Amino acid sequence: MGKAWSSLSSAPQFTEKQLADQSGKVFIVTGSTSGLGRLLVGILYQRNAKVYIAARSETKAYAAIDEIKREHPDSTGELVYLHLDLNDLTTIKASANEFLSKESRLDVLWNNAAVMVPPQGSKSAQGYELQIGTNNLAPFLFTELLRPIMKQTAQTAPKNSVRVIWVSSSAAELAPTPAIDFSNMDYKREEGIWPKYNRSKAGNVLHSVEFARRTKGQGIISLSLNPGFYMTNLQKTMPRLQKTVFVSFTLRLLNPVKFRSNASASAQRLVTKDPRFGAYTELFAGLHPGIKEEHNGGWIVPFGNHAPVPAALVDQELGRKYWEWTEEQVRPYR
Repeated sequence: MGKAWSSLSSAPQFTEKQLADQSGKVFIVTGSTSGLGRLLVGILYQRNAKVYIAARSETKAYAAIDEIKREHPDSTGELVYLHLDLNDLTTIKASANEFLSKESRLDVLWNNAAVMVPPQGSKSAQGYELQIGTNNLAPFLFTELLRPIMKQTAQTAPKNSVRVIWVSSSAAELAPTPAIDFSNMDYKREEGIWPKYNRSKAGNVLHSVEFARRTKGQGIISLSLNPGFYMTNLQKTMPRLQKTVFVSFTLRLLNPVKFRSNASASAQRLVTKDPRFGAYTELFAGLHPGIKEEHNGGWIVPFGNHAPVPAALVDQELGRKYWEWTEEQVRPYR
């Protein structure tokens, strides 16, 4: 893990300062009413992009839109609300169709939305463990429904510029072995909420790698990433004990030898940076011009660096089986 984490102390590799004008491009950022997604949308809009804010809450989406427009009054871009409820698979096709009814291109899809360690026993509308339903099944279905328009866009867009970004986490590297337990997908054999989260983030990487393999030659680049450690709304809703676990978990990753269990406020400041750095990592994956076909299926780490895909998640057989299992779950909702 050392190489993958050596970049944590480096400066962002790609920011709004290096980002070219994005006029004419169309993007979707899921879960973008707050946190890293909200920051990413602001950067894209600042450079005149048309961005769909895909989220469940219309009220929060329009509040974010108004705020971003005030921040960048000179932008010639557009901000559009797209209803997307990742908790309910029955709604995903309608969301994709709404987008398709309005657009003839999609340059980059950022699967940014996620839930993190909800109360034990939380389930999606279809009865899946909530993190599997929201972090894996729904983004997979949404991406597959939009794949044809991305393939179409790639025919005329600059080479390697059409991309799907699967926002994962360092937690993917801490998933149990094997990362996906096909004998316990319904969690009838109970696991702790953190291993469930880790498995869901590993699932993002598996989907990214397998998507790249299955779409080879279609002109779409698929990347997964670890944005880094930040206190956003994703963590702010945690009970205090879970926040302590989160920071302790972070410290273990960064320096397991020197780690001590008292995750103080000062330690928290050491291991969490400005969330904008996470948005820069997502920006790098989605729009850095140096990303080529050779990077397809790759893994991006803070704050815009290539790293090897976590070793346990390059198992092609595991990726194939997980893809096929996911396809079976979402088939009724296509």
